[in-house]
Amino acid sequence: MNGPESEEPPLRRAVCPGSFDPVTNGHLDIIARASRLYDVVHVAVMINKSKQGLFTVDERIDLLRQVTAEYGNVRVEAFHGLLVDFCKERDIPAIVKGLRAVSDFDYELQMAQMNNGLSGVETLFVPTNPTYSFLSSSLVKEVAAWGGDVSHLVPPLVLEALTERLAQS
Repeated sequence: MNGPESEEPPLRRAVCPGSFDPVTNGHLDIIARASRLYDVVHVAVMINKSKQGLFTVDERIDLLRQVTAEYGNVRVEAFHGLLVDFCKERDIPAIVKGLRAVSDFDYELQMAQMNNGLSGVETLFVPTNPTYSFLSSSLVKEVAAWGGDVSHLVPPLVLEALTERLAQS
């Protein structure tokens, strides 16, 4: 068959951006939910050369690939620069962001409006599961550094890597 009838519909793509230092169960909740809504979900790990993370970008990518492998439609890669450029290069029309609280909304709304104004990329806000509404990578690192139990906040693989890394410092 020739013509539009024979063409596959375009893949619905979205990106979940972040630093993921380390990836938490809250991040995974948003990624999992996005993976049910989109054909391909790109997880974009931000490279910020001015910040020293606990884990290298390559380590974060490796951890993310392992903990998202079950979804099948998630692609993990690094990005440096403007998120809208990452989206343009990969033909991604949507950014999926989790919102933990009203305080997140003010900043994220400004970013969404800027991204849309720059490139037409839409941002979809997903309310975080209430179980993870307080959760951030920074908080996980701080609690873990003081010996607190974060086993319910990160996947087992990440807990192992986090415990090992903190023992080295």
